[in-house]
Amino acid sequence: MALPLIDGGSRKKRDQMLAVDLGNRTTKAVHIQRRGNKFTLSRYAILDAPIFDRVLSAEMLAEHLKAVSHALDSKTRLVALTLNVNEVIVRHVDMPRMPVEDMRLILKHNSRNYLQQELSNYIFDCHFLPPGPGQSDGDKTGAAQKQKVLVAGAKQQIVDEFSVGAKNAGLVADHIVPGIIGPVNAFEMAMPDVFTNDVVALVDIGFKSTSICILQHGEMILSRVVTYGGDRLTHAISEAMGISYAEAEGIKVGMASEVQSALESVLTPLGRELRASIDFFEHQQDRPVAQVYVAGGSARSEFIVQTLAAELMVECKTWNPASFLQIELPPQQAAEIEQVAPQLAVAIGTAISAL
Repeated sequence: MALPLIDGGSRKKRDQMLAVDLGNRTTKAVHIQRRGNKFTLSRYAILDAPIFDRVLSAEMLAEHLKAVSHALDSKTRLVALTLNVNEVIVRHVDMPRMPVEDMRLILKHNSRNYLQQELSNYIFDCHFLPPGPGQSDGDKTGAAQKQKVLVAGAKQQIVDEFSVGAKNAGLVADHIVPGIIGPVNAFEMAMPDVFTNDVVALVDIGFKSTSICILQHGEMILSRVVTYGGDRLTHAISEAMGISYAEAEGIKVGMASEVQSALESVLTPLGRELRASIDFFEHQQDRPVAQVYVAGGSARSEFIVQTLAAELMVECKTWNPASFLQIELPPQQAAEIEQVAPQLAVAIGTAISAL
């Protein structure tokens, strides 16, 4: 699943891709190569974002992408970029059966009818969803056939600035996709049996926000973003221990017992918000969520994951989005990949969608 707001359009399969997850606090990037039906991770990078309180301008993005490309020592000019949750909408919509290009045009000129809000100067893409249980592909709704569609949309200006920024960095923006899709694509590759056969939730803890995607037998049925992220966790540690934000960030993963109560004050409301999404899904679909898989930098903390499990009343575990990749990293990165992998879920999934 790609939902590219920009797609390079080449019918020829790419043999390598640089994917950049432009986070609010840190940028995560990977260089992945395709060799037959195998994928190889040849380099990754985690860099401080230039700013984290507004959208990057094309000029700032160009300079940042130059630094990313240099850190990856990448020879390819093709790059897949992610839009964060504040820059893109992702919705489930019922639409008449028609080609994707026609859907994109209808949404562009009539977004209020399908998305319940006026989204002028937006660009859209659509992904067809299969019929639900008990429905056939040929079911009729009224006079016209309808089908479930996953829709992504972003402001044309942002997409254009990303394209210009990449071009000014000497790169080609081959794909621009919603970041929320990345973990889903990576999970399909890393845990194919669970992806295909189970009902699970993917939780990605970002800097400012946390996303939850609920998958049912290989399809994303529900997605939601809540405004609780790693930033609040770090602030809670900083205040509880009377230390700087930077010091608190450094000890967040290896938590001391004295800061756990402060973290619980943030994790409890986050858990309740995520549980509300699970309850909504289970009520609508009449199926329980079997497990929750957690990614993001904060997922490296066993305490954070287990506290969320207690709030959600569902088993939670971290997962390795790089587990399906052949590893050909420099020695130091190879030694660290298992630890940092939860942070790379969006970037890895974005690269796979573009290859």
